[in-house]
Amino acid sequence: MAATAGAALVVVPLTGAAAAALVSQDLTTDGVNPDTLATAPIDEIASIEAGDGAAAADLAGVTASVTASEDIDIDIATPEISVKEDPPPPPPPAAAPAPASTSSSSSSSSGTGARPVAQSSAVAAAVSGSAIIAEAAKYVGAPYVSGGSSPAGFDCSGFTSYVFAKFGISLPRSSGAYYNVGTRVDSPQPGDIIVSPGHVGIYAGPNLQIDAPRPGKTLQFRAIWQTNPTYVRVTG
Repeated sequence: MAATAGAALVVVPLTGAAAAALVSQDLTTDGVNPDTLATAPIDEIASIEAGDGAAAADLAGVTASVTASEDIDIDIATPEISVKEDPPPPPPPAAAPAPASTSSSSSSSSGTGARPVAQSSAVAAAVSGSAIIAEAAKYVGAPYVSGGSSPAGFDCSGFTSYVFAKFGISLPRSSGAYYNVGTRVDSPQPGDIIVSPGHVGIYAGPNLQIDAPRPGKTLQFRAIWQTNPTYVRVTG
């Protein structure tokens, strides 16, 4: 309900004693009994004659009651949040296996990775088929001694010259000099000499030789490790 009270505009609910109390002062000046307004419904207030005062005219213009708005429910959508744990770290890479140890017969000057050869049918055949190889086989296990030329210790040329000396053949005491002795052959036989830069030994058959390898090693039958060696045949 709107009522003019002097210079002020007052908006109030149109029923009950509160409405009458808010406008009673100005309405009594116009000759309207406030007790009548307090108990009269809104429809009867609207029928008050205009002669009863200015306030009655104002009230006659009110044709509807004002009600408060209902409470509004507001739904707020809350997104669901899922949390995933970080995956476990990958396992550390497996350690690379340690390289296999090289054979004890490896050497820099007489064949890295060349393997000693145990007594076998090939060795037995070489021993039985060549007097040179049979003599050389007697010294298997003698230590390598630089400059040595006896069963107490051999170097490569000392061993070769020692064996051939048993058959009356004189050979150099320097491995490099073996390129200039005897006759070079393409198809070696057990008992021929095998020569390579810095080393000399005695050929004992396919992929087989007997030689004094290097310091710390012993005289032995082992595989041929040389690349494109020279084969020399000497006779007494």
